[in-house]
Amino acid sequence: MPIYEYRRPDGTTFEIVQSFSDEPLKKDPETGVAVERVLHAPAVHFKGKGFYNTDYGTRNRQRENAAAAEKKSSSADSSKKEGGSGSSESKKSEPAGKKDSKPVASQKS
Repeated sequence: MPIYEYRRPDGTTFEIVQSFSDEPLKKDPETGVAVERVLHAPAVHFKGKGFYNTDYGTRNRQRENAAAAEKKSSSADSSKKEGGSGSSESKKSEPAGKKDSKPVASQKS
């Protein structure tokens, strides 16, 4: 049997166990004050082909993103400490399709 939530005119709420076939309460059984049923949006989680786990925010996803960002920043810091003059950063900013089309042998030194 489901639990239904009802709201009194003063804003306070109470819950009561009712059958599906029972009519909604019109008055509070304790005080006799008029009440109305509170409806909540159901939680929807689409499953199946075409939906991805990444479509839904979870705490795990937030932790994964934070760990990935921390890993990137620590690897950038370590390359600077090892004497890298930013060459690794310039390689990252260069798009993969924009490389020189000239062969290495034809370049003059």
